[in-house]
Amino acid sequence: MGNERRLLTLLICLVLGGGLLAAVLGAARVGGPRTPAAAGAGPAPGDFVDIRKVPPSPAEPRTGGPDASTGRMSVECGRDAEGHYNEDNLVVSPGLRSGAHHTHAYVGNLSTDAFSTDASLDTAATSCVGGDRSAYYWPVLRRTDRPGTHAHEGSAGHGNAGEIVPEASVSVEFLGSPVSKVVAMPRFLNAMTGDAVAFTADSDADVRARWGCSGSPDRSTTRYPRCPAGERLTRTLAFPSCWNGLDTTSPGHRSHLLFPAAGGVCPQGTFPVPELRISLAYEVPPGVPVALDSFPEQLHSPKTDHAMFVNVMTDTRMAQLVDCLNQDRVCRT
Repeated sequence: MGNERRLLTLLICLVLGGGLLAAVLGAARVGGPRTPAAAGAGPAPGDFVDIRKVPPSPAEPRTGGPDASTGRMSVECGRDAEGHYNEDNLVVSPGLRSGAHHTHAYVGNLSTDAFSTDASLDTAATSCVGGDRSAYYWPVLRRTDRPGTHAHEGSAGHGNAGEIVPEASVSVEFLGSPVSKVVAMPRFLNAMTGDAVAFTADSDADVRARWGCSGSPDRSTTRYPRCPAGERLTRTLAFPSCWNGLDTTSPGHRSHLLFPAAGGVCPQGTFPVPELRISLAYEVPPGVPVALDSFPEQLHSPKTDHAMFVNVMTDTRMAQLVDCLNQDRVCRT
């Protein structure tokens, strides 16, 4: 009889203990991360590639027929030494504070934020030599092995964390058309390149940014490159250059300004304008983990790289730019 009671007591303890363990584990599952985005996951190992394993890209043709505009103009705008960062996006979400949900870095117009207007941009200070008050901006790159210690490094949230890697150099350059002369951009033209939601998009049609290493200028990729020691990690962001001749912006921010075809010919109903190209370089030691700021569901995919531009050049400055390109000169401000 005593043995039976002891066995019954042991059985009850086992049942109760198993139930308690299940409850604890269940609570842990409920309280833990449910999705990769909630955990701030990404990038994935497959998002990285050794640049030496990337095949060389075909040479980019920049010359064409007798009407080609083969000039180029470089605009010296510094490299954001002012620390101009925010989580706004004037082009995509004007008037909405922190509408980008990730941090942007800027050169050019020093006042650019969600509440900028044509009038405020037109009277603001600029980091560009020669008085170009245009706004140029892109998502920051971070080292995920180091915590951010400044306000702008922690304010983005949404899984964007780590120390912001400052740009070692920023190149702002305008190119002509390989097939025809270019016409002036209108003042306050809004432009966008790349796709901030490329990770979840149905296709890579709007993926435009190219990543690379300074020692291999003939190789580019849509993945984060692993660069040899002593080389800089690079990002190149080329903008659309075929304007519809009517609008400075459009629903979706793309239909008023399109990319030319592979041969450089603009789609019907559009006109070639100067092609903006922003090139960024970073000092990133070999093996250091990096991540581009992104929306949480995009998991810091390098394919989501993008950039924005608002043209605030004076008509005189734009005319000088157009003349430089159409007269096949190399110019610098």
